[in-house]
Amino acid sequence: MSTEVKVPTLGESITEATLGQWLKKPGEAVKLDEPIASLETDKVAIEVASPVAGILTDQLVKEGDTVNVDAVIALIGDSASATGNVPDAPRAETAKSVDEQKLTQDTAPAASADLTLSPAVRRLVLELGIDPTKVKGSGKDGRLTKEDVLAAAKGSSPAAPAAAQPTAAPVAAAGAGRQEERIKMTRLRQTVARRLKDAQDTAALLTTFNDVDMSAVIDARNRYKDMFEKKHGVRLGFMGFFTKAAALAAKDIPAVNARIEGDEIVYHNYFDVSVAVSAPNGLVVPVIRNAETMSFAEIEKTIGDFGKRAKDGTLTMNDMTGGTFTISNGGVFGSLMSTPIINPPQSAVLGLHRIEERPVVRDGQIVARPMMYLALSYDHRLIDGREAVTFLKIIKEAIEDPTRLLIDL
Repeated sequence: MSTEVKVPTLGESITEATLGQWLKKPGEAVKLDEPIASLETDKVAIEVASPVAGILTDQLVKEGDTVNVDAVIALIGDSASATGNVPDAPRAETAKSVDEQKLTQDTAPAASADLTLSPAVRRLVLELGIDPTKVKGSGKDGRLTKEDVLAAAKGSSPAAPAAAQPTAAPVAAAGAGRQEERIKMTRLRQTVARRLKDAQDTAALLTTFNDVDMSAVIDARNRYKDMFEKKHGVRLGFMGFFTKAAALAAKDIPAVNARIEGDEIVYHNYFDVSVAVSAPNGLVVPVIRNAETMSFAEIEKTIGDFGKRAKDGTLTMNDMTGGTFTISNGGVFGSLMSTPIINPPQSAVLGLHRIEERPVVRDGQIVARPMMYLALSYDHRLIDGREAVTFLKIIKEAIEDPTRLLIDL
């Protein structure tokens, strides 16, 4: 007897998804609640878990197919009844053929039969010629992440043998001449592309800049980071300071935290901050809700949790929904300056950049200070230039004198 595996509820107003990847093959044993497939929606990837323990007997849709909520995508047979249809020898004792072990035909290093790779990780493995079976995964259930593959490529993977035997380079990499590769855009990437283009076509985008002396914040972190981590169990980062500073500035400039809806302006008495977080398939923007009421520790814990769950692929639709303002930290990737694009229907986004020592004038003397460029992109239909400049100036003053964050100045 077979059990149907159906597409789960995907979130409010979302009725379909794309089957991004099968995590199990026909004939493989699956455990109760073990992920067997990954779905891609407009906002996030969702894993489909097996409702029973047994054997995956049938895959009813192909990778890349669009599936609706409640659609049957696979059949799970119980172990006893399925033994006549699938090989009865355990995977660990069965010698897999070379073709079965390849990630893609004739283009990838060998992989163990139970190794599952996301499309982004598979692509990186191919590009770098890494054997994934020799790399220890740090993601959910021991899965490989892009960071694991990059570390292995640099020779710093803890699971890489000290004197690893050379592996055959992928055929695609070894071939001479110019090559091209076509990969269908994920549903998430298509949605991001469409929304960003819509923002350009709809909003009257403008960006204003300022720079901020990070000396006071760096000094505060150096003095209190050990005590902070000991008490709260989380590191004191820069995002807590900027989130609190942006919440403070939004009190004086509420238009930055508003949105246009038809011919009306909707103001919010709460400050829900969308924070750009790096995930294996690209940037995602989970939301810190009611950030104006949160402590530094609560903000840092929330951001840390988002980062871990983004890496593991466990962010939910609810995590990604809403948001009245966005903070994007391109500085972690080395960006010196940028003009970020707003995240509709929001009206503004704060861009942070790398910190570097630059000469500045203080009390008539040229001195070196750790400086950061700030950028505020905003919808000029709603936010005037004076308001945008003032908002950024309040953030600058709060970061250069963090006491303002405590006394609400």
